[in-house]
Amino acid sequence: MHGPSRLPPVARDDLAVTEGSLKGRLLVATPSLGDPNFDRTVVLVLEHNEEGALGVVLNRPSDIELAGPLPEWRALAADPPVVFVGGPVAQGAAIGLVQVGADTEGDAWTPVLGPVGILDLSRDPDDVGLPVAAVRIFSGYAGWGPDQLQGEVDVGAWFVVDGLPEDALSPEPGSLWRSVLKRQRGQLALFANFPADPAMN
Repeated sequence: MHGPSRLPPVARDDLAVTEGSLKGRLLVATPSLGDPNFDRTVVLVLEHNEEGALGVVLNRPSDIELAGPLPEWRALAADPPVVFVGGPVAQGAAIGLVQVGADTEGDAWTPVLGPVGILDLSRDPDDVGLPVAAVRIFSGYAGWGPDQLQGEVDVGAWFVVDGLPEDALSPEPGSLWRSVLKRQRGQLALFANFPADPAMN
């Protein structure tokens, strides 16, 4: 962990409540998070229970065009149409997020955040039976053991905030960390202006 930031401390009232499952919430890396795998990342929590938690980093696009590894989904790819680095765990595994129409039901997806959910990539796009608006593919994921994620939140590694469906498939992933923080209330929004290089602060 780096030393404390020069920004004012965040009052607990400014933070979203973190008790219970964080599924569907966003983890926004704080400036004090010392892991380069997660520097200025925004993670969507896909699952969180007593066995641990799993999520994908929303703002780490790779240089790999989706048309390479999964050409069948290319026509439905959200912009930019590349594979995203979902996290340091199992980077050979692919996880798909899909945005569907309102009130959609079906066994080809698992809802996570409103109309955004986990897509069954083993299905052919023509056979999923979903009104698919857009798809984003992630290589790997972020994972935590039992109570590990809550421990990291408690020591100030992550801000836990509500997500918007458009965060998951943002066309501007490079500005997602800043934009998510800017829309928060109170002192938490001030962290959006924290410099990438703390020495410049």
